[in-house]
Amino acid sequence: MTTLTEATSEAAARETPARRRRRVDRLPYLLLLPCLAIIGVLLLWPLGQVVMMSFYKLDSVRQLRGDREWPWVGLANYAQILGDPFFRTVLRNTVLFAVANVVLTMILGTLVGLLLNRLGKKMATFVASCVMLAWATPALTGTIVWKWIFDDTSGLVTWLFNKLPDGLSTALFGRSDWTGYGWFNDPLLFFAILTLVVVWHSFPFIAVSVLAGLKSVPSELQEAARVDGAGPWRVFWSVTFPMLRPVFGILVVLSTIWDFKVFTQQFVLAGGTQDRSTFMLSIYSYAEAFSPPPKYGLGSSIAVILTLILLVVTGVYVRMVLRQEDES
Repeated sequence: MTTLTEATSEAAARETPARRRRRVDRLPYLLLLPCLAIIGVLLLWPLGQVVMMSFYKLDSVRQLRGDREWPWVGLANYAQILGDPFFRTVLRNTVLFAVANVVLTMILGTLVGLLLNRLGKKMATFVASCVMLAWATPALTGTIVWKWIFDDTSGLVTWLFNKLPDGLSTALFGRSDWTGYGWFNDPLLFFAILTLVVVWHSFPFIAVSVLAGLKSVPSELQEAARVDGAGPWRVFWSVTFPMLRPVFGILVVLSTIWDFKVFTQQFVLAGGTQDRSTFMLSIYSYAEAFSPPPKYGLGSSIAVILTLILLVVTGVYVRMVLRQEDES
């Protein structure tokens, strides 16, 4: 009669290495199931709802609650948005704003990261802690502070300009009294202030990420380049940057996504959705969906278009980075 020990030995003998490997390979996927479930509930399900709403004509809260039938319009919302000349203006504003902010954020963050890498341990810790305060500040809180700084009556910038000599202020700017000057009324000036706010809030993350990457660069390579007569810029471009290219690739992708989706800062600085000349895609979607009369279907279609643009931009950039990695 076969004993339990003998049966177990026979089963283990019949288990081939390939079968054992397949069983082990399933373990990572099983461990990922809880995270995938959370992502599906918190991210994919709302995204699916937005995509579905974009194919309907929704103009009342009763429709969203299910009290009324959703009229199917197919691609009519997308055709209306893409055929609107104002959409091209909004898209231009979004792209130009995102490009300017990504470039400025990456440059400033990289310079601060290089500075932190050159400082001593205690000073670098102190400076990094101060810099990260901007990153830790909620976007709403930080934007309210910046709006007060540019307040037209009691703001710091208004006070500083009023302190300029009248002759100098008139010669340079054509006015001597800055009280009541609308800093957010001119679209170009508004985007300049918005860029200042977004870059101020974003560059600390870039700086700390670059600093972490610099710690992994062998100092021997940089020292060898200096011995060969390379200056600071040549050392960075020929030695440091190639080794940190994956880090910069990830940071550029993240910055692009964040800057394309800027909403809170613009909404607070503009005081709502009244100034359509400064619209970008995120606030354009909000305005179409919630401004009276509400058009939830149109707002959803704009949100889907923004998501597709981000997917395309991110995919193209990641492919370029991977191709460069393969070539090197």
